[in-house]
Amino acid sequence: MVAVGITGGIGSGKSTVCKVWAGMGGYILNADKLAKELMVSDKEIRNRLREAFGERTYKEDGSLNRTYLAGEAFGKGRVRELNEIVHPRLPAAVRQRMQSAAEKGFEVGVYEAALLLESKHLDQFDYLVLVLADQEKRLQWVRERDGASRQDVKNRMDKQRDFQEAAGQVDIVMRNDGGLEELKKNARDVYNYFLH
Repeated sequence: MVAVGITGGIGSGKSTVCKVWAGMGGYILNADKLAKELMVSDKEIRNRLREAFGERTYKEDGSLNRTYLAGEAFGKGRVRELNEIVHPRLPAAVRQRMQSAAEKGFEVGVYEAALLLESKHLDQFDYLVLVLADQEKRLQWVRERDGASRQDVKNRMDKQRDFQEAAGQVDIVMRNDGGLEELKKNARDVYNYFLH
């Protein structure tokens, strides 16, 4: 199986690319969804989150109290603390999921993560892909998608790295400068490239 890591800033189009790849038979693993899963299923993470953020981190039924945790982490500037608890457990979980996908016969396994290039485990991927889009376009797309204000979106973007500077760290840069159909066509071309 070809293992691919894909990254890009908020609103760059990486989720659209992943949808196209899923439609072509790719296995897609999203870092945020995996992290949320581990916060519930991994005992060590659960214990450390409770210690750091308090008992209210989990509801009585054992599910993650996302609203409370988001308020504690994002509202009080403790995102790094949250990431330091959860992120070290991600690489092993990614390897396990990718291995399982390969055993099920997937030809391409894709890991979608905004913080992909900060990982120390990039050697587990055959290709690293970066999706880049103009900042104004990204602002507009995210506002339309999330119904958020321009300032909210700008604040979220400002917390992310400058992905333009990351182009030298990846194997493939996909520029999302045209329309949706152009992005989808590029995504199909890149996927076919993985298979050759």
